[in-house]
Amino acid sequence: MTGRNPTPIQFAISGAFLISILLAACLVIYNLISHNDNSWLSIIIISIIAGIISYFVLFQLLEKFIYRKIKLIYKNIHDSKLGKSSQPVDTKVDLSSDIINDVNNEVQQWAVRKNKEIARLKELENYRREFLGNVFHEIKTPVFSVQGYLHTLKDGAIDDNRVNKSYINKAVRNIDRLEQIIQDLELITLKENKQLAIDYSIFDITALIKDVFDSLEIQADMNDIEFGIKQSCDRPFKVHADKDKIRQVLVNLINNAIKYGKEGGSVMLGIYDMDDNILVEVTDDGIGIEQEKIERLFERFYRVDENRYRGKDNVGGSGLGLAIVKHIIDAHKQTINVRSTVNVGSTFGFTVDKAK
Repeated sequence: MTGRNPTPIQFAISGAFLISILLAACLVIYNLISHNDNSWLSIIIISIIAGIISYFVLFQLLEKFIYRKIKLIYKNIHDSKLGKSSQPVDTKVDLSSDIINDVNNEVQQWAVRKNKEIARLKELENYRREFLGNVFHEIKTPVFSVQGYLHTLKDGAIDDNRVNKSYINKAVRNIDRLEQIIQDLELITLKENKQLAIDYSIFDITALIKDVFDSLEIQADMNDIEFGIKQSCDRPFKVHADKDKIRQVLVNLINNAIKYGKEGGSVMLGIYDMDDNILVEVTDDGIGIEQEKIERLFERFYRVDENRYRGKDNVGGSGLGLAIVKHIIDAHKQTINVRSTVNVGSTFGFTVDKAK
């Protein structure tokens, strides 16, 4: 471990003492060689006077030409950490403090902080590139599909009753998907700009879950998925939240459980009283998610594995569902978490305020 650096006063005293000793030694040697009769008292007085003068000279040199400049560097580093703009700096120096050690510590901290900032910027740059690539991919797919169907119809298929309605319906589905992507991006942008308004009301979340089950019944039937509410959870739970946005959360989570669950399996909802909050869990018995991929689940357009989706409709979602879920729960100042085991299933749980 490094010791403390000497202060300017300690430097000046040490230097003056050394000069006094050297001068006294020189005078003694001179007396002995030249057989001079200078008294020892004179030598001591001359040495003391030289030491005092040396102290003040060294002190002034250190203060004016070295430590003041070091102090300026220290203050500039300190101010930059606080984000202060350049201001005239007070050059008054506390010479009893260990300025060199303080500057060294500040520079080390600054270097660590800057390295972290650079690493974060690189991470954000990689995320930006990946995000733009994903946006391009998600928008390109429906646009190219619509373009293909419309050109085919224009080239004569419009008169072919065997395909014209089918192509029009497929084009409409892709346009709807494109519109959904735009709406979802707008919703996320509003949340990131702190403009996502939450319209609080008190409602029964159990009744809302059953309503969402009814709205997704067709998708569940297509994949032979059975809905259910866990035992002892099928009772009223009053919550204080934005009903429409919590509905959107439930639709996204349950829809994902249908898509990625086991065909012929089940999607179960659990509702639990957690004192101040109500915890809602959506559980499927699908193929699960690897632990190292769970952290990225709520990123926009992030896909764990394209092959996980085994829905019958080849027009997928916007790829923004879980990102929207996270933004809505964050806007409620609540939490969402994921537990998953490969080949066993996944559970997404979120909290909402319990109605008082």
